[in-house]
Amino acid sequence: QVQLVESGGGSAQAGGSLRLSCAASGSIGGYCLAWFRQAPGKEREGVSAISHFQTTSYADSVKGRFTISQDNLKNTLYLQMNSLKSGDTATYYCAEDRRADCWWRGIFSGSTYAYWGQGTQVTVSS
Repeated sequence: QVQLVESGGGSAQAGGSLRLSCAASGSIGGYCLAWFRQAPGKEREGVSAISHFQTTSYADSVKGRFTISQDNLKNTLYLQMNSLKSGDTATYYCAEDRRADCWWRGIFSGSTYAYWGQGTQVTVSS
């Protein structure tokens, strides 16, 4: 059973930065990985994803501000968040899927991912 544990959330001022981490219980190399977020009263949305061949994708709302990366030696996924806005306030979740066709199932579709972390809260104040 894969376990994912997020950390790094907290409070930040608008314009500030935070770096989220997602530690996996096993190897993450060769799998699809993603960050999602859910704000109160809103649906969960995909923020960024990285494929098993290292292609990355970002939601339009975070392009140019957020960067997804992974460290396979540490089995950790990261999300560097810069130029934070109040609209980034949400609970952030990391997700993983190991199927070979995961990238083509819909990288920002929650149903693509078999494993999820418990979430970390990010609050941005203006």
